[in-house]
Amino acid sequence: MKVIGIGNAIVDVLCKVDDKFITDNNLTKGTMKLVDEKEFKKLLSNLKIEGTVSGGSVANSIVGMSQLGDEVSFIGKVNDDELGKKYIEGLKNENVKYFNQSKKETIPTGSCLILITPDSERTMCTFLGIAGKISEQDINIEAIKSAEITFLEGYLWDEGHPQKAFEKAMSIAQKSAMSLSDPFCVNRHKNSFLDLVKNKLDIVFANEKEAMSLINAKNFSEVITFAKNLNKLIIITRAEKGSVAIHGTEVLEIHAKLNLKIIDLTGAGDLFAAGFLHGLVNKKNYIESLSLGTQMASKIIQKIGARLD
Repeated sequence: MKVIGIGNAIVDVLCKVDDKFITDNNLTKGTMKLVDEKEFKKLLSNLKIEGTVSGGSVANSIVGMSQLGDEVSFIGKVNDDELGKKYIEGLKNENVKYFNQSKKETIPTGSCLILITPDSERTMCTFLGIAGKISEQDINIEAIKSAEITFLEGYLWDEGHPQKAFEKAMSIAQKSAMSLSDPFCVNRHKNSFLDLVKNKLDIVFANEKEAMSLINAKNFSEVITFAKNLNKLIIITRAEKGSVAIHGTEVLEIHAKLNLKIIDLTGAGDLFAAGFLHGLVNKKNYIESLSLGTQMASKIIQKIGARLD
């Protein structure tokens, strides 16, 4: 196994709506809102489902790697309900091994209602469900040991059971990687994330905002200095400024692709990580891996959704 991912197992439910639906339900177009099960069901009750996709940030990366021909797997938590079955089926269709047996839970499978308006804008309502309740019992020891890299999702980190699940995985992994996921996550878990980056992870993915927020940096050169002192592999995406890989004193940088017809930024970081990790596990150098990450991110932002066909 090249890479095993551990992350939020969330089913993306895609529905087409008009602008009136957005305003009538007090939603802000183009944003993501966390909702409870009741609100999720109410929103969905009057809609026609166009399709469902097995989503989640690290799951998107893992599927991207599978599409590049890598042998990969995923651990996430779903219920034994209709959406849970669709989630597992969706991963299997992408040749991703799923290592967690679904069972009857009191909390449903996590889902994200993606409302697509005629202008192609996406407004998301996320019900995390059982996805955020992952525990150390859900960690398959043999699967982690057999993978070259264990890739963790910052979105999933939380005190209690998820933290214990991460710590168990990191303690037995050959190499641990993590995406910092979102500036909101970084600010919420700053001390924990700093400890992970400094002491427990081998590879870290972040965008420029997340990296600067992590160390309260005033400029990007402070991030470079911090990363050099870690002697880890730190990969930072910088949108139109390109991306950087820092390993010890080595700092490698490539430019972003220009003149792209950007349609939807969903999944850009997820697919960048897929391309970079693909390069890494196939013995490419850091510049080649950055280039592969850039290619994958460039493709995904020119289509709707976080999955390449």
